[in-house]
Amino acid sequence: MSERASDGLTHVELIWLEKRIEHWIRFGRDVAEQILDRRRRILSFAPNSVFAYVRWANDFGTVVSRIDVLRAVAPGESYSTVPFVRPGGEILLRLSGWPKVERVLQAIDAVEAAGVDAAEACPDHWRHVHNRLAAGEEPRPYLRERHAAWLKRRRTEP
Repeated sequence: MSERASDGLTHVELIWLEKRIEHWIRFGRDVAEQILDRRRRILSFAPNSVFAYVRWANDFGTVVSRIDVLRAVAPGESYSTVPFVRPGGEILLRLSGWPKVERVLQAIDAVEAAGVDAAEACPDHWRHVHNRLAAGEEPRPYLRERHAAWLKRRRTEP
């Protein structure tokens, strides 16, 4: 892991054990993939890329559903630790429980239905979705006009 830790990328371990444990990326652009075995692989993301990481487990009768939308950090940036994500990332959205996870997946579908790659959506939108769903409220839709404003703002930032 030391070689991987110093390469400036964020690494996410994906696991698939049928009907027991499933980790997958819902959106995001990986820059590298390492296959560890039939059931495990590692995807790597460049700094500042945004991705959604879903974890589902049904081990010993306990069902766990979680989704994190993260921004991969650059070396030297502060970050939050997230299981199976090395070193960690900036958390834009973190929710658990199938009803909330399902609502996030629907919000992602809505962004994509608007013709926007979810990985390119304004990070503030994912924070907004997190806060609204955590409060039991409906998030506002991500409109193409908001996306255009985000792209203009991003061009002017250093």
